[in-house]
Amino acid sequence: MTGKLAISRAGHDRDTIYVITGEDTASVYLADGHLRPVGKPKRKNKKHIQIIRELPEEIVQLLSQDRAPGNEEIKRAIKLYNRR
Repeated sequence: MTGKLAISRAGHDRDTIYVITGEDTASVYLADGHLRPVGKPKRKNKKHIQIIRELPEEIVQLLSQDRAPGNEEIKRAIKLYNRR
């Protein structure tokens, strides 16, 4: 799931869009580039997020690079998703 967009479905950050930067067995690590940078991701239970499956091609290309996305790429991907 790393590198995909997800929406928070529970908690005080409900309906916030994040990029998944890592995962454990029961939780994922989320970053948005603003309040939650890549260096300090939010830990959230997997059942409290919803993966966004249908993404525009430019977002998929931006997040599917060989290296981990940085804060700027994450902010741009979320901004592009919100525009559509």
